[in-house]
Amino acid sequence: MITGGCHCGAIRYQAEGEPLTSALCHCRDCRRHAGAPMVGWAMYPQDAVKVTKGTPKVYASSEHGRRHFCADCGTGLFYANAHVLPGIVDIQSATCDDPDSLRPQAHIQVAERISWTANAHELPTFERYPPQQG
Repeated sequence: MITGGCHCGAIRYQAEGEPLTSALCHCRDCRRHAGAPMVGWAMYPQDAVKVTKGTPKVYASSEHGRRHFCADCGTGLFYANAHVLPGIVDIQSATCDDPDSLRPQAHIQVAERISWTANAHELPTFERYPPQQG
């Protein structure tokens, strides 16, 4: 079982069992909603996901897509599309209490990715912030 929630703690959830899959999505819709270059998702059967505290607000982001988020802090939590993925709920994996447990298995929707993300792994890395330049 995994547990997780929003940034402010108003909404908590749990999901039973193993995810059906986990991926990093590069579609424009996910990017725009999250304000991020890509979004991590873990897919679960709808019956396995339970909100244990609070009530997410639901936003119709497309004809069939429904994005669930915290109305207080804005954290995106779930995505459902009964037309394309019936009986499935995607959980934003970074909202999980242990996001390391939801290791992505693929990049999806790369036809829409921001071009520089293909080589983002080549950028310099820093434990915290880079040193100040003089």
